[in-house]
Formats: sequence, structure tokens, C-alpha cells
Amino acid sequence: MPAIETVRSKDGTPIAYERRGHGPPLVMVHGSTVDHTRWGGVVSKLAEHFTLLMVDRRGRGESGDGPVYDIEREFEDVVAVLESTEVPAFLLAHSYGAICSLGASRLTARIAKMVLYEPPLALPGQGLSLAADLVARMDRLLAAEDRDGVVAAFMRELIGLSDHEIENMRRTSSWAVRLAAAHTIPREVAVANTYRFRAESLSHVRVPTLFLVGSRSPAHFHEASAMASRALAGSQVETLRGQGHAAMSTGPRIFLEKALPFLEANS
Repeated sequence: MPAIETVRSKDGTPIAYERRGHGPPLVMVHGSTVDHTRWGGVVSKLAEHFTLLMVDRRGRGESGDGPVYDIEREFEDVVAVLESTEVPAFLLAHSYGAICSLGASRLTARIAKMVLYEPPLALPGQGLSLAADLVARMDRLLAAEDRDGVVAAFMRELIGLSDHEIENMRRTSSWAVRLAAAHTIPREVAVANTYRFRAESLSHVRVPTLFLVGSRSPAHFHEASAMASRALAGSQVETLRGQGHAAMSTGPRIFLEKALPFLEANS
């Protein structure tokens, strides 16, 4: 059975994570529509090198939630897990979880290194490329208890999957996880579209950081990662050839070939 542990975030919300493996701590923060099980393709190899703390972000899995959503609370959630370890931890985060991890890096000195995969940051003067009524439509679908419709809309309109690809996803075990997290999707889409990244907020952060981007990912992800990298002294961007936004599943070997040497190298 997985070892599930819990810490209390600053606002008192319980934040759960699965502990696995041996070695220095590696906190793992997943993206939207999923929970801590998102990392399946790379977990076994990473667990040979690190003690993994695979977080359930608030609102899903074994974690609690707050009465009102604010992304700043998610920054504090990541900090709470980081500060529960005996030594500074490595941090690996994907998509929206990478935004949460960037925010956490402002608030703690307990990060040894970060690997951040395609944070979907809005570019200056722009929001994300999505229909103006998408969040409202998702909210209506939730009110009608149509969780499948919420997840499908996210995959179609933000990730760019075809109906055929979505239908194939429905046949996978991860679809049930996404349905369980459907109530968190509209709020995260709304925040990702309006949250404004401020480079100056990271001017004091001195954490070696690797940004990963897929060569097949939309240009927006490349531009957002480059923008964040410029704000972090000494950070770098590496491309995962032939991959898109989910190389943990579609290309775990190339993902590990980039992430592991960076994490294990002497700073």
C-alpha cells in the first residue's frame, strides 16, 4: 500500500502526498485535471534516486480544500511540503503545478533545485488562447453534474486534442482521476488566464532551475518558459524532442535523460 502522509498548509488545509523511494527528498507537484498519480511513467526510476513526495494538490485526492480558491494558497501548500523535509528538497512540477512551484520559490529557502515543465503563464499583454465563455460553460456543466463534459472541454479547447483523442483518453484509467478533479478545472483555467507573472518577484531567488518544453508543444509554452527562465538567475531551458505537454507518459526516457542529470549534478 502507498504511504500517504499529510502536512498542514499555512491556512490549516491538510495537504497529502505519497511517499516512495529512497534518497534525498524530491517534491513532485502535478498539473491540472489530475492528482499525484499523474507521474506514473517516471516514478519507478526516480524512486531509485530520491525519496519522492508526490503531492495531491488541494481539492483532490487525500488533500483538503479551502472555502475560497486563491492560487497564493497553492504556493503555501508547496512550501508546507518542502518545509516538512529534514533537508532542502528538490522540486519537480508540471504545468499549473509549475506555476505553483514558481510561486513557492519566493516564499522559502528550502528548495535545492527545481525542474519545471511548461508552466502555462500568461504572456505580457495576453491571456491564454481560449474562448471568453469557457469558464462559464465549464461552471454550467459542473452545475449539471456533467464532469465528463468539463474534462472534455478542457482537453479540446486548452490542450487541443481532437474528439478521437479524447475518446481514446476516456478508455484509460486516468480518466476517472480527471473526472474526480473536474471541480478544480474551471478555477484553474480562470487563474491561468488572469494570473500575471512578475519577474521582479523572483529577483531574490537563487535556485538552480531547469525548464523543460516539448518540441511539439504550442509556442505559448516555449515563450512562457523562456520568460520565467529569464527571471531566474542561472536557469536554463531544455527541449524534449518529439514530445508535447505530457512527456512523463509519452516519452519518459527522454524526460528522465534531461531531468535526472540536472538534479544529480553538483551545483
